[in-house]
Amino acid sequence: MEREHNLVPEDILWKRFLYRIIYRADTKLGKLFDIILLSLILISTAIIMMESVPQLDKRFHYTFIILEWIISLFFTAEYWSRIAVVKNKKQYIFSFFGIIDFLALVPFYLSFFFPVTKYFLIFRMLRMLRIFRIFNLLDFMNDGYLIVKALKNSSRKIYIFLLFLIIFSVIVGSLMFMVEGGRPGFETIPQSIYWAVVTVTTVGYGDVSPITPMGKFFAVILMLAGYSIIAVPTGIVTAEMRNKRQNLEKICEQCGNEDIDDDARYCKQCGKKLA
Repeated sequence: MEREHNLVPEDILWKRFLYRIIYRADTKLGKLFDIILLSLILISTAIIMMESVPQLDKRFHYTFIILEWIISLFFTAEYWSRIAVVKNKKQYIFSFFGIIDFLALVPFYLSFFFPVTKYFLIFRMLRMLRIFRIFNLLDFMNDGYLIVKALKNSSRKIYIFLLFLIIFSVIVGSLMFMVEGGRPGFETIPQSIYWAVVTVTTVGYGDVSPITPMGKFFAVILMLAGYSIIAVPTGIVTAEMRNKRQNLEKICEQCGNEDIDDDARYCKQCGKKLA
């Protein structure tokens, strides 16, 4: 999932050495670094969650702060090291993992000015996606590519469906406003639309419910329609995934590259012989 980046000139040995540790997981030091990185991500996430518990935050407040500083400084050094050891720095910075690494740092420094933003550090969990590369779980990566492509290819159909759902909810909500005659929960059309969305999605909070016989009749129709309506996007994506899997291109087992020609014998990205 994460692309290899061009090395800096070979005469800069320390950068070559650091590159293999940071970007590669085929050495003992590289794997150890990645395991430490994943462990710190889990610890950081646990700290964020515990800080939201008043009793724990009151008891271990300063411990949490110290640990956050240590972990965030480590991530900061790691981020700048990743930039320092690649030749094409722009490619890393604007890559998927480069953006994720940046977002994992920003909330910590923003929290100096806006304390509540520290809870956005939970985005560090996205860095756990590297676990697929670290432990060579390419089969899982390929499944991930399949899901992403299926969602992308079916996006237009889903957008049309969502537009229909919005129109449907607005109409039903407006009808319920007229039927219920401004009763509690249906005082305005927006409130009635809220009830319609909650009902059609089968969430059913129960905070608002119709009282009149006609309102209950509409509610029953909407509940029954909700089951079929929710199944539509699932069917769209499932059909696209089935078609995509049938037409799935060859994928390199070593680097995960899927941009491979039908008659190719070697991967154009890493040079590995294809099966």
